[in-house]
Amino acid sequence: MNPEATLSYEARVRNRQVAMAALAGILLIAAAAIQLSGPHTKVDELTVDLITANQRFPLDLIASVVNAVASLAIAGTLSHLMVSVRNRNSEIKPYIRILAIVGGVVAAITGIVYAIVVALKVHQFVTTGAQTYSEANHLTSAPGLLVLQLLGQLGALILAVAFVLVALNAMRVGLLSKFMGYLGIFAGVLTLFQITQIPVVQGYWLAAVAYLLSGRWPTGMPPAWTTGRAEAWPSSAELRARRAAGAGAKPTAKPVATPEPQTAGGPAAGRTRATTSKRKRKRRS
Repeated sequence: MNPEATLSYEARVRNRQVAMAALAGILLIAAAAIQLSGPHTKVDELTVDLITANQRFPLDLIASVVNAVASLAIAGTLSHLMVSVRNRNSEIKPYIRILAIVGGVVAAITGIVYAIVVALKVHQFVTTGAQTYSEANHLTSAPGLLVLQLLGQLGALILAVAFVLVALNAMRVGLLSKFMGYLGIFAGVLTLFQITQIPVVQGYWLAAVAYLLSGRWPTGMPPAWTTGRAEAWPSSAELRARRAAGAGAKPTAKPVATPEPQTAGGPAAGRTRATTSKRKRKRRS
């Protein structure tokens, strides 16, 4: 796709992609907030966990649906960025976009299915049997739950890899600044290794991408968004060379010779007697 067609396509889908990225960031934070609300166990004991999970299963189900929509919106945002990257550098492989879509879809589906299965299991545990530890362990170690857990982790892994690769390549072609590129890589890592219960970094990055796509970036849009071509950011060595060249091109001030003031009928001011030629006096005979 030539630069003119690229810019025309991005202008057509801009509003939709801004809404999708903003929605992804908002829903990601909202899902975590819903999961933190409601009753929680104060002790780490399996039977108590299942009884509490039965009390809060509506919240968990709502949170899983909200998180699923957020995962699909994240996949859409990463996919759009990857299309813009490949329009500026066709040598980049298209599998990165496929990873983003597959990761988002797998994470969304497995999240909802897992929440429904867990809700059914905990309801069965609370309403039937003696509610012993052996019954709780039997319900939670079922093969179906283990398969769903593995699929959920696989979806999160694929989505994290897509996060990292999309942010890295978008930074390389100049669509994202270096700060936004490295922050996107860090957000991808946090998708797997959560430091806080609320994904603040991922939500901030998605909101920042939405603001960037809207064309209102405070420091101006990166050049690649306006030219339709790859505009690589200069390296540290190139920046140092440019600064050095700019410093060497500055003109140096030359001293200005000022004429010596003349006094009327006398020698120039500033001349001492030692510097004037002495006249020889004639001897009187």
